[in-house]
Amino acid sequence: MPTVESFLTKIDEQEIVDAIQWSERNTSGEIRVHLESGTSNPIDKRAMEVFNDLKMYETKDKNGVLIYIAVNNKAFYICGDSGINTLVGADFWNSTKDIMLSQFKKGNHKQAIIDGIIEAGKKLKKYFPYQDDDQNELSNQISKG
Repeated sequence: MPTVESFLTKIDEQEIVDAIQWSERNTSGEIRVHLESGTSNPIDKRAMEVFNDLKMYETKDKNGVLIYIAVNNKAFYICGDSGINTLVGADFWNSTKDIMLSQFKKGNHKQAIIDGIIEAGKKLKKYFPYQDDDQNELSNQISKG
């Protein structure tokens, strides 16, 4: 089984950070990626715990998005803050999940994450377009637990 450390190379991680930075140039939304070895909790509950641990709710427009990946569980979850959830339906992240899942099934971990980030950025742009006074409110670095 891969470990968090072996799941992505340093180059992969930098390309993911670059994708976050690129996506955030089109939206005021904030995107983060978190990796951990696994969880015994339901994936959605653990993703929300991490969301809160990372204080992703502290954005001005409540428009943070977390892509949470439990490596050993071979599972991921995408969750957004209340500012997003009040504007969109429950199936808002389905196309992003589908895009990521197709790459994960091929073993393309880095590309799955990059494709998810780009798709999330496109979706966020509709509701939270980039503003000239936007500030990067959350770290773009991949967090690990």
